[in-house]
Amino acid sequence: MTTDYRDTVFLPRTDFPMKAGLPNKEPKWLERWQAEGVYDALRAQRQGKEKFVLHDGPPYANGAIHLGHALNKILKDVIVRSQSMLGKDVPYVPGWDCHGLPIEWKIEEKYRKKKKNKDEVDPVEFRKECREFAGQWIDTQRQQFKRLGIFGDWDNPYLTMDYAAEAAIAAELLKFAESGQLYRGAKPVMWSPVEKTALAEAEVEYEDIVSTQIDVGFEITEAPHSRKLQDLITAGKKVLAVIWTTTPWTIPVNQALAYSERDEYLLIWSNRGLAGASADNRMINDTEFYYLVAADLASEFQKRTEFDLPAFSPEDVEATLKGSDLKGAFAKHPLHDRSKAKGWDNKFFERPRPFLPGDFVTTDAGTGLVHMAPDHGEDDFDLCKKHGIDPVFAVNPDGKYREDW
Repeated sequence: MTTDYRDTVFLPRTDFPMKAGLPNKEPKWLERWQAEGVYDALRAQRQGKEKFVLHDGPPYANGAIHLGHALNKILKDVIVRSQSMLGKDVPYVPGWDCHGLPIEWKIEEKYRKKKKNKDEVDPVEFRKECREFAGQWIDTQRQQFKRLGIFGDWDNPYLTMDYAAEAAIAAELLKFAESGQLYRGAKPVMWSPVEKTALAEAEVEYEDIVSTQIDVGFEITEAPHSRKLQDLITAGKKVLAVIWTTTPWTIPVNQALAYSERDEYLLIWSNRGLAGASADNRMINDTEFYYLVAADLASEFQKRTEFDLPAFSPEDVEATLKGSDLKGAFAKHPLHDRSKAKGWDNKFFERPRPFLPGDFVTTDAGTGLVHMAPDHGEDDFDLCKKHGIDPVFAVNPDGKYREDW
């Protein structure tokens, strides 16, 4: 016999349905809040109270919202509501970033599908398409954020593409100009040679690559703080400060060499020169050479260049120098002699390359000497600028050297 226990279990009676049915009910709640003007009523009720303002970084208007948007906006909504419940006046004005690469990229994707080249499109037409595209997604995202139940002044958002906002930016810039604070300068930025535009740090993705590495000898021409180096130079010996780089394409615009004041350097003798770019540029074997490298990296340097530089013995170490011995020293650009032979405009290559103390120079890898190309690297730019050396802007927006380079 089966016993029915239902009548023996006493449960509270309620009109609540067994299922929440949120997908159907939530929109109705939102509609009621909208109809009753709950957000505006809160603003009126809190008028004159202590203000709490949340400065909200705007999303890009370039597609439907995703989980990141939801998490961001819901957490901020929790802050806004909790501060409001504490009796404060908490206005929340949502906004959108309507400029920049994320929006332009979406338009360019449409171009690529049509086999259309962005560079051939009139810039005014291109910006018009970007503005229309951003406007469409503002409306879409606004509805999606409202669907999350986010309280805010959704009818009056701030948009970076509002003409009034753009005019305000221009007006503020003019204030800087009128007060003499506006100047033209240079600074290193992340750059996209594909988009031919600057990138934000967050837009950069790093990838491991196999890179060509080279060791390059810079012939030292002057070393006023090292008697040993100066004596060898005066005697006509080839004294080469060796740098190691995994970015060979930066060598043409080298303008200085950086050294470490805290490390020691070895002056290594050899009767062979480092190989040049071609057989006709190889230095003759019976010439005496002296290579300057960091003491901690001498063995690594020898292994890396053993084809041109046989293993050296302690007898081959001509001298040990302090980093400070390189103060005031100068070297020749590696293309100095070749530029003359080729008949290039060699004023740039004729200029002596100074040795500069760099805190960033380490003995983790390389030679303990770093070649400085302010056109290419942030450390390079900062150190050279400190010593009055400016970039030559040899690289075009597409990442290629100018025609005259």
